[in-house]
Amino acid sequence: MDYELYKNISKRMVAVFIAQALSVIGAGSLVGIDVYKSAMLAGFLGVANVLEILARKYLEDGKLTWEEVNQAFNIVSHND
Repeated sequence: MDYELYKNISKRMVAVFIAQALSVIGAGSLVGIDVYKSAMLAGFLGVANVLEILARKYLEDGKLTWEEVNQAFNIVSHND
């Protein structure tokens, strides 16, 4: 088990959550959704998206490489 890889994934998940949550702070109020609810939803959806990509990559061969992890996070960061 590569402890550094999983530690890196965890930290990056927090960053994804924050980036996604902050990106919708004002948008939720435009459609009548509480700011915190829209931020939480966006954050969780961002994390779920990364988890799905990582799960699919893990299913391919039963392991995750640094390259695969970087690809997963790059896909999410470029979807903004």
